[in-house]
Amino acid sequence: MLFARVVEAGSFSRAADRHGIPKATVSRRISALESRIGERLLTRTTRRLSLTEFGERMLAHAQRLAEEADAATALAQHQQTTPQGRLRVSMPPGFAEEMGLVPFLLDFAAAHPRVRLEIDVSARRVDLIAERFDVAVRVAAQLPDDASLVARRIFELQNALYASPAYLARAGRPTSPAQLLEHAALGLVSSTGELLPWTLSRDGERWDGLPTGPLASNSVALHAALALRGLGVAALASRVALPYLEQNRLERVLPDWSLPTMTVWCVTAGRRLLPLRTTAFIEMLRNALAAAPGMGPEAGDV
Repeated sequence: MLFARVVEAGSFSRAADRHGIPKATVSRRISALESRIGERLLTRTTRRLSLTEFGERMLAHAQRLAEEADAATALAQHQQTTPQGRLRVSMPPGFAEEMGLVPFLLDFAAAHPRVRLEIDVSARRVDLIAERFDVAVRVAAQLPDDASLVARRIFELQNALYASPAYLARAGRPTSPAQLLEHAALGLVSSTGELLPWTLSRDGERWDGLPTGPLASNSVALHAALALRGLGVAALASRVALPYLEQNRLERVLPDWSLPTMTVWCVTAGRRLLPLRTTAFIEMLRNALAAAPGMGPEAGDV
Protein backbone atom coordinates (compact mmCIF):
# COMPACT_ATOMS: atom_id res chain seq x y z
CA MET A 1 0.00 0.00 0.00
CA LEU A 2 2.87 2.37 0.76
CA PHE A 3 4.32 1.55 -2.67
CA ALA A 4 1.03 2.66 -4.24
CA ARG A 5 1.08 5.86 -2.20
CA VAL A 6 4.64 6.66 -3.36
CA VAL A 7 3.68 6.22 -7.02
CA GLU A 8 0.55 8.32 -6.49
CA ALA A 9 2.56 11.12 -4.84
CA GLY A 10 5.35 10.97 -7.40
CA SER A 11 8.17 11.05 -4.86
CA PHE A 12 9.29 9.63 -1.54
CA SER A 13 9.26 13.10 0.02
CA ARG A 14 5.68 13.93 -0.94
CA ALA A 15 4.45 10.49 0.14
CA ALA A 16 6.21 10.92 3.48
CA ASP A 17 4.64 14.38 3.99
CA ARG A 18 1.14 13.19 3.11
CA HIS A 19 1.26 10.30 5.57
CA GLY A 20 3.21 11.98 8.33
CA ILE A 21 6.19 9.63 8.38
CA PRO A 22 9.91 10.33 7.76
CA LYS A 23 11.20 10.08 4.19
CA ALA A 24 13.87 7.64 5.36
CA THR A 25 11.16 5.33 6.70
CA VAL A 26 9.35 5.35 3.35
CA SER A 27 12.56 4.59 1.47
CA ARG A 28 13.51 1.81 3.89
CA ARG A 29 10.11 0.13 3.67
CA ILE A 30 10.07 0.18 -0.14
CA SER A 31 13.58 -1.25 -0.20
CA ALA A 32 12.51 -3.98 2.22
CA LEU A 33 9.54 -4.81 -0.04
CA GLU A 34 11.81 -5.08 -3.06
CA SER A 35 14.18 -7.34 -1.15
CA ARG A 36 11.34 -9.57 0.00
CA ILE A 37 9.89 -10.09 -3.50
CA GLY A 38 13.30 -10.17 -5.19
CA GLU A 39 12.47 -7.54 -7.82
CA ARG A 40 13.01 -3.81 -8.18
CA LEU A 41 9.78 -1.80 -8.30
CA LEU A 42 11.13 1.70 -8.79
CA THR A 43 14.04 3.31 -10.54
CA ARG A 44 15.31 6.24 -8.52
CA THR A 45 17.35 9.14 -9.80
CA THR A 46 18.06 12.54 -8.27
CA ARG A 47 15.39 14.08 -10.50
CA ARG A 48 12.68 11.54 -10.99
CA LEU A 49 11.08 8.30 -9.87
CA SER A 50 9.95 5.77 -12.46
CA LEU A 51 8.36 2.35 -12.39
CA THR A 52 10.13 -0.75 -13.56
CA GLU A 53 8.25 -3.18 -15.81
CA PHE A 54 7.59 -5.43 -12.82
CA GLY A 55 6.61 -2.37 -10.76
CA GLU A 56 3.94 -1.49 -13.32
CA ARG A 57 2.43 -4.96 -12.96
CA MET A 58 2.60 -4.78 -9.15
CA LEU A 59 1.04 -1.32 -9.01
CA ALA A 60 -2.48 -2.53 -9.89
CA HIS A 61 -2.42 -4.98 -6.97
CA ALA A 62 -1.01 -2.36 -4.61
CA GLN A 63 -3.63 0.20 -5.64
CA ARG A 64 -6.40 -2.36 -5.08
CA LEU A 65 -5.07 -3.04 -1.58
CA ALA A 66 -4.92 0.67 -0.86
CA GLU A 67 -8.49 1.18 -2.11
CA GLU A 68 -9.75 -1.68 0.06
CA ALA A 69 -7.94 -0.23 3.07
CA ASP A 70 -9.57 3.15 2.40
CA ALA A 71 -12.97 1.46 2.10
CA ALA A 72 -12.44 -0.38 5.39
CA THR A 73 -11.44 2.87 7.08
CA ALA A 74 -14.50 4.65 5.66
CA LEU A 75 -16.73 1.79 6.86
CA ALA A 76 -15.23 2.00 10.36
CA GLN A 77 -15.69 5.76 10.44
CA HIS A 78 -19.29 5.41 9.24
CA GLN A 79 -19.88 2.78 11.92
CA GLN A 80 -18.62 5.26 14.50
CA THR A 81 -20.98 8.02 13.31
CA THR A 82 -24.10 6.00 12.46
CA PRO A 83 -25.52 3.45 14.94
CA GLN A 84 -26.20 0.22 13.08
CA GLY A 85 -26.23 -3.53 13.44
CA ARG A 86 -27.85 -5.92 15.90
CA LEU A 87 -28.26 -4.74 19.50
CA ARG A 88 -29.07 -7.50 22.01
CA VAL A 89 -30.53 -6.22 25.29
CA SER A 90 -31.56 -8.16 28.40
CA MET A 91 -34.31 -6.62 30.55
CA PRO A 92 -36.20 -7.76 33.67
CA PRO A 93 -39.78 -8.91 33.12
CA GLY A 94 -42.20 -5.99 32.97
CA PHE A 95 -39.48 -3.34 33.21
CA ALA A 96 -40.38 -1.47 30.02
CA GLU A 97 -44.10 -1.52 30.81
CA GLU A 98 -43.72 -0.61 34.50
CA MET A 99 -41.37 2.29 33.75
CA GLY A 100 -43.52 3.56 30.88
CA LEU A 101 -40.71 2.92 28.39
CA VAL A 102 -42.70 1.66 25.43
CA PRO A 103 -42.55 5.17 23.84
CA PHE A 104 -38.77 5.12 24.39
CA LEU A 105 -38.47 1.88 22.42
CA LEU A 106 -40.52 3.37 19.60
CA ASP A 107 -38.40 6.54 19.63
CA PHE A 108 -35.17 4.52 19.57
CA ALA A 109 -36.37 2.48 16.59
CA ALA A 110 -37.35 5.67 14.75
CA ALA A 111 -34.10 7.48 15.57
CA HIS A 112 -31.87 4.55 14.62
CA PRO A 113 -33.51 2.63 11.75
CA ARG A 114 -30.23 0.80 10.95
CA VAL A 115 -30.19 -0.84 14.39
CA ARG A 116 -32.06 -4.13 14.89
CA LEU A 117 -33.06 -4.14 18.55
CA GLU A 118 -33.50 -7.58 20.13
CA ILE A 119 -34.84 -7.59 23.70
CA ASP A 120 -34.69 -10.69 25.87
CA VAL A 121 -37.05 -10.44 28.84
CA SER A 122 -35.82 -12.61 31.68
CA ALA A 123 -35.26 -12.43 35.43
CA ARG A 124 -32.17 -14.65 35.17
CA ARG A 125 -28.65 -13.26 35.20
CA VAL A 126 -27.60 -13.70 31.58
CA ASP A 127 -24.00 -14.34 30.55
CA LEU A 128 -23.30 -11.25 28.45
CA ILE A 129 -20.16 -12.65 26.85
CA ALA A 130 -21.21 -16.24 26.17
CA GLU A 131 -24.71 -15.26 25.04
CA ARG A 132 -23.48 -12.25 23.04
CA PHE A 133 -25.57 -9.60 24.78
CA ASP A 134 -24.56 -5.97 24.23
CA VAL A 135 -26.19 -4.63 27.39
CA ALA A 136 -28.21 -5.94 30.33
CA VAL A 137 -30.62 -3.63 32.15
CA ARG A 138 -30.86 -4.55 35.81
CA VAL A 139 -32.69 -3.10 38.83
CA ALA A 140 -30.96 -3.76 42.15
CA ALA A 141 -29.44 -1.97 45.12
CA GLN A 142 -26.07 -3.59 44.31
CA LEU A 143 -24.78 -6.00 41.69
CA PRO A 144 -22.42 -8.93 42.24
CA ASP A 145 -18.76 -8.12 41.69
CA ASP A 146 -17.54 -9.29 38.29
CA ALA A 147 -14.26 -8.01 36.87
CA SER A 148 -15.34 -8.94 33.34
CA LEU A 149 -18.34 -6.58 33.44
CA VAL A 150 -18.88 -2.83 33.69
CA ALA A 151 -22.02 -1.60 35.48
CA ARG A 152 -23.22 1.92 34.74
CA ARG A 153 -25.68 3.59 37.10
CA ILE A 154 -28.53 5.04 35.07
CA PHE A 155 -31.07 6.14 37.68
CA GLU A 156 -32.22 5.72 41.26
CA LEU A 157 -35.79 4.50 41.83
CA GLN A 158 -37.61 5.68 44.94
CA ASN A 159 -39.72 2.97 46.61
CA ALA A 160 -42.53 2.98 49.16
CA LEU A 161 -45.55 0.98 50.35
CA TYR A 162 -48.97 1.31 48.69
CA ALA A 163 -52.44 -0.17 49.01
CA SER A 164 -55.87 0.46 47.57
CA PRO A 165 -58.39 2.66 49.43
CA ALA A 166 -60.74 -0.34 49.55
CA TYR A 167 -58.15 -2.50 51.29
CA LEU A 168 -57.23 0.25 53.78
CA ALA A 169 -60.91 0.88 54.54
CA ARG A 170 -61.33 -2.82 55.24
CA ALA A 171 -58.09 -3.59 57.10
CA GLY A 172 -57.27 -0.19 58.59
CA ARG A 173 -54.38 2.19 57.98
CA PRO A 174 -51.19 1.25 59.84
CA THR A 175 -49.64 4.09 61.83
CA SER A 176 -46.31 2.38 62.58
CA PRO A 177 -44.14 -0.14 60.73
CA ALA A 178 -44.76 -2.77 63.43
CA GLN A 179 -48.47 -2.77 62.52
CA LEU A 180 -47.53 -4.02 59.03
CA LEU A 181 -47.12 -7.45 60.59
CA GLU A 182 -50.88 -7.51 61.05
CA HIS A 183 -51.56 -6.72 57.38
CA ALA A 184 -51.66 -8.74 54.19
CA ALA A 185 -48.35 -8.09 52.47
CA LEU A 186 -47.52 -8.85 48.86
CA GLY A 187 -44.02 -10.23 49.35
CA LEU A 188 -41.13 -9.89 46.98
CA VAL A 189 -39.20 -13.06 46.17
CA SER A 190 -35.51 -13.01 45.25
CA SER A 191 -34.03 -14.87 42.27
CA THR A 192 -33.09 -17.67 44.69
CA GLY A 193 -36.67 -18.02 45.93
CA GLU A 194 -36.07 -16.26 49.25
CA LEU A 195 -38.76 -13.97 50.66
CA LEU A 196 -37.20 -10.53 51.06
CA PRO A 197 -37.83 -8.46 54.21
CA TRP A 198 -39.06 -4.88 54.15
CA THR A 199 -36.61 -2.29 55.43
CA LEU A 200 -38.20 1.07 56.23
CA SER A 201 -36.41 4.25 57.26
CA ARG A 202 -37.42 7.70 58.52
CA ASP A 203 -35.12 10.46 59.78
CA GLY A 204 -32.47 8.06 60.98
CA GLU A 205 -34.93 5.47 62.30
CA ARG A 206 -34.98 2.02 60.75
CA TRP A 207 -37.39 -0.89 60.88
CA ASP A 208 -36.87 -4.36 59.44
CA GLY A 209 -39.65 -6.86 59.21
CA LEU A 210 -40.90 -9.80 57.20
CA PRO A 211 -44.62 -9.27 56.71
CA THR A 212 -46.57 -12.25 55.47
CA GLY A 213 -49.51 -12.30 53.17
CA PRO A 214 -51.53 -14.26 50.67
CA LEU A 215 -49.05 -13.98 47.79
CA ALA A 216 -45.36 -13.47 47.03
CA SER A 217 -43.72 -13.16 43.63
CA ASN A 218 -40.81 -11.55 41.78
CA SER A 219 -43.13 -9.44 39.61
CA VAL A 220 -43.68 -5.81 40.51
CA ALA A 221 -46.32 -5.56 37.80
CA LEU A 222 -48.27 -8.39 39.42
CA HIS A 223 -47.97 -6.74 42.84
CA ALA A 224 -49.33 -3.48 41.45
CA ALA A 225 -52.25 -5.23 39.76
CA LEU A 226 -53.17 -7.16 42.90
CA ALA A 227 -52.79 -4.12 45.16
CA LEU A 228 -55.18 -2.25 42.90
CA ARG A 229 -57.70 -5.03 43.46
CA GLY A 230 -57.40 -4.79 47.22
CA LEU A 231 -55.39 -7.91 47.99
CA GLY A 232 -52.92 -6.19 50.32
CA VAL A 233 -49.97 -3.82 50.81
CA ALA A 234 -47.33 -3.77 48.07
CA ALA A 235 -43.81 -2.36 47.82
CA LEU A 236 -43.70 -0.40 44.57
CA ALA A 237 -41.46 2.07 42.80
CA SER A 238 -42.88 5.58 42.94
CA ARG A 239 -42.81 5.67 39.13
CA VAL A 240 -45.10 2.63 39.01
CA ALA A 241 -47.50 3.90 41.67
CA LEU A 242 -47.73 7.54 40.55
CA PRO A 243 -50.48 7.14 37.89
CA TYR A 244 -52.64 5.19 40.34
CA LEU A 245 -52.10 7.78 43.08
CA GLU A 246 -53.29 10.48 40.72
CA GLN A 247 -56.39 8.39 39.93
CA ASN A 248 -57.02 7.73 43.66
CA ARG A 249 -56.72 4.01 43.02
CA LEU A 250 -53.76 3.63 45.41
CA GLU A 251 -52.73 5.34 48.63
CA ARG A 252 -49.30 5.59 50.17
CA VAL A 253 -48.99 3.51 53.34
CA LEU A 254 -46.86 5.04 56.13
CA PRO A 255 -46.04 8.11 53.98
CA ASP A 256 -43.28 9.25 56.36
CA TRP A 257 -41.38 5.98 55.84
CA SER A 258 -39.47 4.92 52.74
CA LEU A 259 -38.00 1.72 51.38
CA PRO A 260 -34.39 1.68 50.11
CA THR A 261 -33.85 3.12 46.66
CA MET A 262 -33.07 0.73 43.83
CA THR A 263 -30.60 1.50 41.06
CA VAL A 264 -31.26 1.00 37.37
CA TRP A 265 -28.02 -0.35 35.89
CA CYS A 266 -26.80 -0.89 32.36
CA VAL A 267 -24.23 -3.69 32.38
CA THR A 268 -21.82 -4.28 29.49
CA ALA A 269 -19.01 -6.75 28.91
CA GLY A 270 -15.50 -5.52 29.74
CA ARG A 271 -14.05 -2.07 29.34
CA ARG A 272 -13.65 -2.31 25.60
CA LEU A 273 -14.82 0.48 23.32
CA LEU A 274 -18.61 0.23 23.08
CA PRO A 275 -20.28 0.29 19.65
CA LEU A 276 -22.19 3.47 18.95
CA ARG A 277 -25.48 1.57 18.92
CA THR A 278 -24.86 0.52 22.53
CA THR A 279 -23.92 3.99 23.77
CA ALA A 280 -26.91 5.46 21.91
CA PHE A 281 -29.25 2.99 23.62
CA ILE A 282 -27.84 3.69 27.09
CA GLU A 283 -28.02 7.46 26.63
CA MET A 284 -31.58 7.39 25.27
CA LEU A 285 -32.66 5.11 28.12
CA ARG A 286 -31.10 7.50 30.64
CA ASN A 287 -32.94 10.44 29.05
CA ALA A 288 -36.23 8.54 28.93
CA LEU A 289 -36.02 7.73 32.62
CA ALA A 290 -35.07 11.34 33.40
CA ALA A 291 -38.15 12.59 31.59
CA ALA A 292 -40.49 10.17 33.37
CA PRO A 293 -42.31 11.46 36.44
CA GLY A 294 -41.58 9.87 39.78
CA MET A 295 -37.95 9.15 39.05
CA GLY A 296 -35.06 9.84 41.39
CA PRO A 297 -31.92 11.86 40.64
CA GLU A 298 -29.51 10.71 37.97
CA ALA A 299 -26.57 8.65 39.18
CA GLY A 300 -23.02 8.69 37.91
CA ASP A 301 -21.20 5.84 36.20
CA VAL A 302 -19.11 3.37 38.18
